[in-house]
Parts: sequence; structure tokens; C-alpha cells
Amino acid sequence: MLRQIKPRNARSKRALEKKEPKLIENPKTCLFLRGTTASEIVQQAITDLHSLKKPNSIKFTKKNAIHPFEDAASLEFFSQKNDASLMVFGSHSKKRPHNLTFIRMFDHHVLDMIELFLEPTSFRTLTQFKNNKCAVGQKPLLLFAGSVFEENITGRGPYALLKSFFVDFFSGGSSSYVDVEGLRYMVSIAVGEPSDEEPQPKAHLRVYLIQTRKSGQKLPRVEVEEMGPRMDFRIGRVKEAEESVMKEALKKPKELEVNFPNSYFGNEVILSLCASQPKTKKNVETDVVGDKLGKIHVGRQDLGKLQTRKMKGLKRSRGIEAQDLEDITMVDGNSDSEPKRPKRL
Repeated sequence: MLRQIKPRNARSKRALEKKEPKLIENPKTCLFLRGTTASEIVQQAITDLHSLKKPNSIKFTKKNAIHPFEDAASLEFFSQKNDASLMVFGSHSKKRPHNLTFIRMFDHHVLDMIELFLEPTSFRTLTQFKNNKCAVGQKPLLLFAGSVFEENITGRGPYALLKSFFVDFFSGGSSSYVDVEGLRYMVSIAVGEPSDEEPQPKAHLRVYLIQTRKSGQKLPRVEVEEMGPRMDFRIGRVKEAEESVMKEALKKPKELEVNFPNSYFGNEVILSLCASQPKTKKNVETDVVGDKLGKIHVGRQDLGKLQTRKMKGLKRSRGIEAQDLEDITMVDGNSDSEPKRPKRL
């Protein structure tokens, strides 16, 4: 039998209800971990990504002897304890220097993983850019530049996985309305063209502040300023999700299955459209004139048991029966109204 956890108080009950499946899920929490050996560059990169992901992020500073591609039991334990569906694991070794492993979880099990190796020469931290920073909890604009993102329409491959992960990482919570004044920074991920010398080109991550200036016209003049951090990645090992598990992970509730595409800003607008749309009825349609037509499917009828209409003309009543007997006695020569009965033997 499965072990069922019963809450002892109201606080633990609220914690269990928060982890239960919902129609509109909570914002995805990202957990930042480090291995037994992590370089200074990896630790600074984890700190900067943690700052961009706030308030939906948890950072652990303790060393963990974890190897994600060999054994994922520890990652699943951390995911279940902290209710985190995203993870970033930093490590450093001679074979895989300045390594950041991005992990996605489904039902507290590893869904897919990708390794990204940081380039130490081009890396710049968030504090090295002396300018204003974005507020905590703001949604960024996402820009994916490169033909590798457009050509891969199957959704498989390292660059498709990289794009999918960063969309989940920066999406945040769902919201019905977005204020244009709240879009204050942009995350750009650009990849060059593949070549024979470099079949897997580097991915360049840049973060820019968006500033609006007066232009003397109705539309303002938009300027961008690099805010940091600046990261260049080389793609390492990739573990893609199984098709059956990914199909289950992408399954939507019936309340959200409408003919409107899912937006980047959440499902609350789609829920309102679901409530306003009438439910479609099967085998019912309306013609050009406006008459409602329907198809009724019935089983095969047995005409032998068909109940026909009973007519009065075929039924003998008492008055007609007495009149017939009187006519019979008149023919026999007896004028008695009562017919003669046979004698008993």
C-alpha cells in the first residue's frame, strides 16, 4: 500500500494542498545546487541566475556529491522536498570545465537534462555592469536569434531543448493582463550558423535593460542597455525525454483545451474564453436557413412486436351483439326478444 501522509496541523495541511495538482499550476521553482568541485565562475553564474529567477528560486551553498547523468536519485529527493520542477547544478572538472547542468523534472522525476559549458574569457557578472537593475519578479521579453531555433520544427535536438528550458526558466507565473511599462528588461539568446568546423555553435546569452525616451511623436523611442550577466555556452551532453513521458507532461486538462493558442503570459485568459464558449453537441448542426438538424441513432427494430393502432370499428360492443341476435330470432319466426337457450341434458 502507498504511504499516505496525514497533516498534523493546519500549517502542514496548507503545505500539502500547495503541492497538489491544480488547473493553473504555481510558478515553477528553480533549485540551484553545486557539486563537490565548483569553480568561482560557476558559483558567480549560479548567483546571477538565482537573482534573475527570484522570487521563485532556492539556492543551496552546501557541496553535494551528485552526478546527474549517472544517478539522479539525489536530484529527485531534492525536487520532492522543495517542490521544485527546475534545477541548475554547477560543477567543475578537467574533462568538463565550468559546467552548468540544466534539469527539468516531471512528477519529481528527471524529465530531460542538458549540459552547458561556460566560456570563462567572455563571462561577465551582474555586478560588473554599473547601471540600474530590473525589479524582482518582473517578466522579461525573450528573444531567440538563429536559424537553429527556426529550422528545428520537430522539437527535438539540443537547441530545441535549450529554448524550451529558458522559456520555462523565465516564464514565471500566469497573468491575465500585462502592463507595457512593466516590461523593463529583455533576455537574448543568439546562436550562430552551423559550419563544418563548428557543427554546434555557441549560444550567447545577453540581458538588456529596456528604456523608453521621448521622441516628439506618439510612440516613444526605445533604447536597450546591457544589464548583465553575459554568458557564452558550449553544449555538452544531452538527455532528452521519452516520447510517452513528454506526451503525459504536455497533457492539458479538458477545461483548458480550446481553439486558442496558449500564451506566454498564462492560462487565465483561456479559462475565461472556455467559460464563454458554449459546449458543442454531437450530431447537431444548423443549416443555412437557421433550422437545427440532428441525427438520431437507434437500434434495429423488430416489426413483429410493433404495437398497431386499435380501431373501434373492429371491436364488437354489447349493443351490436344483442341486435345481431335479435335479427337471428326474427328469421326463425320467434318474436321473443330473448334467444332460446339449449336444454340441459
